[in-house]
Amino acid sequence: MSLQIGIVGLPNVGKSTLFNALTKSKGAEMANYPFCTIEPNVGIVEVPDHRLDELSRVVHPEKVIPAIIEFVDIAGLVKGAASGEGLGNKFLSHIRECDAILQVVRVFEDKDIQHVNDNVIDPKSDVEVINTELILADLETIQKRLGELEKKARSQDKEAAVKRDLVQRVQTWIEQENLVIDMILKPEERALIKDLHLLTNKPFMYAVNMSEGDIGKADVQQLRQTLGVGPSAKIIPVSARVEQELNDLSPDEAQVFLEDLGLKESTLNALIREGFELLGLQTYFTAGVKEVRAWTIHKGWTAPKAAGVIHTDFEKGFIRAEICAWQDFVALGGESKCRDVGKLRSEGKEYVMRDGDVVHFLFNN
Repeated sequence: MSLQIGIVGLPNVGKSTLFNALTKSKGAEMANYPFCTIEPNVGIVEVPDHRLDELSRVVHPEKVIPAIIEFVDIAGLVKGAASGEGLGNKFLSHIRECDAILQVVRVFEDKDIQHVNDNVIDPKSDVEVINTELILADLETIQKRLGELEKKARSQDKEAAVKRDLVQRVQTWIEQENLVIDMILKPEERALIKDLHLLTNKPFMYAVNMSEGDIGKADVQQLRQTLGVGPSAKIIPVSARVEQELNDLSPDEAQVFLEDLGLKESTLNALIREGFELLGLQTYFTAGVKEVRAWTIHKGWTAPKAAGVIHTDFEKGFIRAEICAWQDFVALGGESKCRDVGKLRSEGKEYVMRDGDVVHFLFNN
């Protein structure tokens, strides 16, 4: 399952530095001028999960395979992008291909790093610029589609009339400078507008790029006010510079460095986990001597569909799933011990998978 989170923001807010830290690479060029990144960089990032370590201590596998997500470093956006400024439509098309949006917002002062607004650091204004350009692009999409729907509705197409009315509601909502993802819609209504591929209908989170001296005392509620975003927005304090430095340290040195900053772990761990959550994903595990592996599925998937992630034959020939909670697997010392004390359950085709299930699928060839 390949799902992508697009990293967006104004030029020189730290997107590429953050991307390089996430992917532990030098893949994205970094420079002190706008549009350093032109073509998007794509990086595969492992999802930190302590449960893999716990399971591995029980079965001693030959290898451990974590869950992954993809991050895409997209060129910096400028005011007027929706009408062609900067990289314009090229930038917007790259965002459209992503499943969620991570907006990087700079709050630190540094006279040596150019800011597009004459070096005036105004995080709220930066957020408004990005969101306004996405909204303007969506309005253009909506206006084109409304013309088509209106023609069909006039020819007594009832389905087109229903969709036209819904799209008009969405138009009114975003004309008031709101994101579609924040609009209260029924699941069937959101499904009905899915084919519009609206940029502001994607899940959002904000990575607030802070200085080394401030990251250890970050206050999420205060940052929320600084950015001027609503209570539902995910806010992740990060320091791209700190994370870049951590990549050059040994694990022991990194831990000492984090403690000196007042941090328990890398701020990127929280960002990656929140990204996984933002995409509506969860994990189940298979655990044997060959490998301990985290498998990525959408929340709400049934056991047969989850089995299909391993191989389509598993879904087609699904018989049942033998499942125990990862905590029981670890505490009792493996699958056989869980079976002995009744902690191993046999689940059928209707079972909805839970995050952290340790699973053994049985299927017909």
